[in-house]
Amino acid sequence: MSPSGCFWFTYVPCLCLGLLCLLFVVFWSSYWRGGFAWDGSGLQFNWHPVLMVTGLVVLYGFAVVVFRVPFTWKQRKLSWKLVHGGLMLAALLLSILGLWAVFANHRASNIPDVYSLHSWVGVCTVALFALQWLLGLAGFLLPCSPPRFRSNLKPVHVWMGKAILILSLTSCISGITEELFFNLDGITGKSYSSLPAEAKFANSLGLLIAAFVLVVFGILSKNSWRRPETDEETVPIMLDENST
Repeated sequence: MSPSGCFWFTYVPCLCLGLLCLLFVVFWSSYWRGGFAWDGSGLQFNWHPVLMVTGLVVLYGFAVVVFRVPFTWKQRKLSWKLVHGGLMLAALLLSILGLWAVFANHRASNIPDVYSLHSWVGVCTVALFALQWLLGLAGFLLPCSPPRFRSNLKPVHVWMGKAILILSLTSCISGITEELFFNLDGITGKSYSSLPAEAKFANSLGLLIAAFVLVVFGILSKNSWRRPETDEETVPIMLDENST
């Protein structure tokens, strides 16, 4: 099989897993948790897992592999840098909105904020993500960015991107477990250890998220799937087209 064929053999499952993650988290919040609202109630909290999985995991994962798609290699990198940056910005905004949803629910319900390990990891992940996006904007999009800063930033940018994805997976898995303990053992009276239908479904969501992240890392690990670099592509994208 050609390298391009091998890529699509991996990329299509990546897309399918991402979509399944979205469907599972929406169904979980709708069917077992009662749906959605934006009124400070528990229904507002239900936006939290949906927005975090959508932003921190699925959109983020799609964004980090966008340069590996072979048909983009023959097109100007300018367009795909904008796609990459736009997807990342959308993922960041959804993640911030997801934090807002849970903090608003906690304030309305007089629940303490940021006391669990899950919340610490989640807040740190979003903060690191925001820093990563700002550094990427300064280093790769602004025309005033010094070449040495860009060259030094690139390996840091790549490392931080992978670290954020690992932290996102950690946040989601711990959040699913925490939510099941609170709702099954604390509200519904059904024991998590008895593995009711909701627990099986939410655990399956966690496995789907883990599988999605592993496939994304598999795509990133293949050096032959990297976009070929040219000297013209090392300059910031906001320079005049004639200089890129």
